Amino acid sequence: MSNVNMYIGLDVHKDSIDISLVEGDRDAKVRFQGTIGGDLADVEKAVRKIRKSHSLAVFHFVYEAGPCGYDIYRHLTRAGHDCMVVAPSMIPKRSGDRIKTDRRDSIMLASLHRAGELTAVHVPREEDGAMRDLVRAREDAVKAERVGKQQLKGFLLRHGVKFAGSGDWKASYMKWLASVKMPNPAQQIVLQDYIDAVTNGTERIRRLTAQIRELLPSWEMEPVVNAFQAMRGVALIVAVTVVAELGDLNRFDNPRELMSYLGLVPSEHSSGKTRRIGGITKAGNGHARKVLVEAAHTYRFPARISKELLERQAGLPKEVRDIAWKAQVRLCARYRKMVAKGKKNQIIICSIARELCAFMWAIARELKTVTA
Repeated sequence: MSNVNMYIGLDVHKDSIDISLVEGDRDAKVRFQGTIGGDLADVEKAVRKIRKSHSLAVFHFVYEAGPCGYDIYRHLTRAGHDCMVVAPSMIPKRSGDRIKTDRRDSIMLASLHRAGELTAVHVPREEDGAMRDLVRAREDAVKAERVGKQQLKGFLLRHGVKFAGSGDWKASYMKWLASVKMPNPAQQIVLQDYIDAVTNGTERIRRLTAQIRELLPSWEMEPVVNAFQAMRGVALIVAVTVVAELGDLNRFDNPRELMSYLGLVPSEHSSGKTRRIGGITKAGNGHARKVLVEAAHTYRFPARISKELLERQAGLPKEVRDIAWKAQVRLCARYRKMVAKGKKNQIIICSIARELCAFMWAIARELKTVTA
C-alpha cells in the first residue's frame, strides 16, 4: 500500500516487542506483524522490513509508557517517524475482555491509535530526563534514610532502650547512640548496622543535593527553577522537582489543565440530579504533587518575606516577585479562612497546593514574557 497512514502498535517489554499494524482505512483489519527483540537494532530492522511493503506510507507508532523508558520514542522520532507514548491508565478497556496477551495488546494499540482514542504522555527532553533521574535518586535516598531511622528506633524500642534527651537525630542523639551498649554481641552488631544505614543515607542525601546544585547552572531550565523559588515553601528541591517532572509549564493552556494533570482536582460521580464530589483524583505525576503538598504546609503562617526568601528572590524580575507576594497573601488568608470554617486540614492543604501550582504556572508564563 502507498499514500496511506500506517498505524503501528508496539507492546514493549525488556526482551521482546510485539508489533501489529493497520492502514488508515476504517475497513482495514489489524494485522499482527510478529515478535522481535527488545533492542533498538531490532526495532530499526523491523521498520525497514515494514517500509519495503509500504514504501510511501506515513508511519504512526504507539506504545505504552513503562519501565523501558523513552529510548524507542527518541529513536523513532529522530528517524523522522511520528511516535506516541500513551498512559496505560487512560487506555480504553472492554469490561468483558478477560484475555490479555502481548499480541492482543499490540493489536489493540494499533486499532485505538487509528481511532484517535489514546492519550499521550509528556516525553521529557533528554537533559530534562537526566535531571529528573537525579531528583528521583535523591527522593529514593530520603525514603531509604526514613526507613533506616524507623528500623533503628523500632530495634531500640523492642529492647527498652530510650533516649532521655530531646531532639531526635541531632548531634546529641547520634552521640548517645554511640554510647549505647547492648547485652548481647549479636545485638550490638545489629545496632551498629542500623546506625551505619542511617548515616550512609544522610550522606547520600547530602551528596545528591550537592550534585543538583552543581549541575543546575548548566541546565536550560535554571531560570524557571530560580523564579519558582521566589514563592514561599518552594526552595531548591521543590522547584527542581516540579520543573524536572513537569517540564515547561507553558505547555498547559491554563492553570486548570495543570491542576488536573497533577491530580489535585476533586473527583466526581454525578448522574441526573445527583452530584457527588469526592477526594482529589491523584492522577498524573505523583512526585510533583507530593512536593507541592509539602510546600502548601508553609502557608499556615501569616504572610511575610523572611530572610531566606529575600535571598532567594534577589535578582529576580519584579513581575515574578509580585506574583509570589500575591500568592503568599492570598494563600495564607485562604488557609485561615478555611480553618475558621472548620474544614479538615487535609482538605485545606490540598486546596492550597492546587492554587499554588496555578501561581507557579503564572510565574512560568510571566517569565517567558519577560525574557522574550
